[in-house]
Amino acid sequence: MAKINEQMQVTIPKALAERYGISPGDELELEPAGRDILIRVGRRGPLVPLATEERLRIFDQATARQRRRDQRLGSLGDRPADRGWKRGDLYDR
Repeated sequence: MAKINEQMQVTIPKALAERYGISPGDELELEPAGRDILIRVGRRGPLVPLATEERLRIFDQATARQRRRDQRLGSLGDRPADRGWKRGDLYDR
């Protein structure tokens, strides 16, 4: 268990820091979760953008999953007619 000092700082136990690759200077995200606080390891450094082919592959996989869900569950009511974006928009992001 960790304790909070007078400056409201928490020390992460060394075993947990090593297990999750947390180093001095890394950022942690704290999120309220009811009576608890969820701690997530923040991003480290700049994100490397995905290649267009990879983004399209991920988009196609998500579309296929959504179609399977729709077939399995049927219509769940009114859906938006247009979300305002298309597959080709991934080229411009």
